[in-house]
Amino acid sequence: MNPESPFSSPALPGGEVVVPVSALNRAIGSMLERSFPLVWVAGEVSNFTRASSGHWYFSIKDAQAQMRCVMFRGRAQYAEFTPREGDRIEARALVTMYEPRGELQLNVEAVRRTGQGRLYEAFLKLKAQLEAEGLFAAERKRPLPAHPHAIGIVTSLQAAALRDVLTTLARRAPHIPVIVYPAPVQGTGVSAKLAAMVESANARREVDVLIVCRGGGSIEDLWAFNEEVLARAIAASELPVVSGVGHETDFTIADFAADERAPTPTGAAELVSPQRALLLRDLDHRHATLARGFGRMMERRAQQLDWLARRLVSPAERLARQRTHLQQLSVRLASAGARPARDARAQFSLLQMRWQRWRPDLAGHRATLNALGQRLEGAQQRLHERQTARVATLTARLEVLSPQRTLERGYAALLDGQSGRAVRAPAALKPGRRFTVHLAEGSADIAFADVQPRLTDGF
Repeated sequence: MNPESPFSSPALPGGEVVVPVSALNRAIGSMLERSFPLVWVAGEVSNFTRASSGHWYFSIKDAQAQMRCVMFRGRAQYAEFTPREGDRIEARALVTMYEPRGELQLNVEAVRRTGQGRLYEAFLKLKAQLEAEGLFAAERKRPLPAHPHAIGIVTSLQAAALRDVLTTLARRAPHIPVIVYPAPVQGTGVSAKLAAMVESANARREVDVLIVCRGGGSIEDLWAFNEEVLARAIAASELPVVSGVGHETDFTIADFAADERAPTPTGAAELVSPQRALLLRDLDHRHATLARGFGRMMERRAQQLDWLARRLVSPAERLARQRTHLQQLSVRLASAGARPARDARAQFSLLQMRWQRWRPDLAGHRATLNALGQRLEGAQQRLHERQTARVATLTARLEVLSPQRTLERGYAALLDGQSGRAVRAPAALKPGRRFTVHLAEGSADIAFADVQPRLTDGF
């Protein structure tokens, strides 16, 4: 044997070589890596898991076979997309051996998308068809009962989801009975059996709400909940249906057809069951409210009874009260009869006083009028005298300034015969030109034969 071979080990006395398992796996891994270089492998993604370390673990399969794959964080962080369940991809990988478990696997270095898998394509096609028919419409969804009398569960008796649902219901609402309608959740013809259980629960009318649930798994494991027969049975159910299939990231056709979708079977149990502690707390609150209301009602009734007791009097006392009331009414009637006359007299006196106050004093007004007439007559007399004196003064001044008086003193006024203007300068005197002379006792037309101007300072 080659001394460098991993099978190098001490030989037994019979010449046989004993090989440790780890050495055998290591030798197989080395042989695979040498025999199969990097290659592109095409297939459909299944059981995809992303570990907390960042590594990807999944299977890649076709119709005849599948192989486990690992893509370490150093490679995965550079991937252009994160594969999902049912995606058809091409992985560039190296065939290796996982030595601790002796499992064959592909060490993926790169992935690229080639299309969605057959099952996922069928899922999308059926979802689009049923959505177009209105099976997923919001208006046909039914509300869940707030306080169901019984809860039904459609699932397998061996399913771990059933234990989770029963544990949750026992914790939250132990007072509500639970009825299980058993049906397989994986395998051939499962969808029809699940649909039959949904229809049976509706026919038996034993519960108020129905849970259709199953634990997580690959798309193949959950495919029974993507069949048309189950979706139509859920949509036709008269009982409200809650779908709790798989994990929070798993979506099935049943989720869309159901009235409510829960992320997990446990979540479905929480949706349909009121919490017992909260119910008891609400019951205590309502009991306290009812007790307070009843106490207040009793107090009001007692107060009303006391009031009625105070009103309950003997006939003699009632007659005395009525007699007193009658006397009061008689006094009020008499007072009311005398009041109009008294009010009328007071009103008349008030009007008489107002009339006396505003009555005119004719004698006084007449004396005032006579005095004012005398004052007016004296004022007019004085005004006439002042005006007469002023006219006399102006007349005297006018006489002094009158042109006629000037002519009477020996002066004459010489006017141009053509223009009628007064002649003021010797230069205006032209020989042969006609002039008019105004004197104190008349006027005369004259003409000068000769004019000799001369300068004088006066007469």
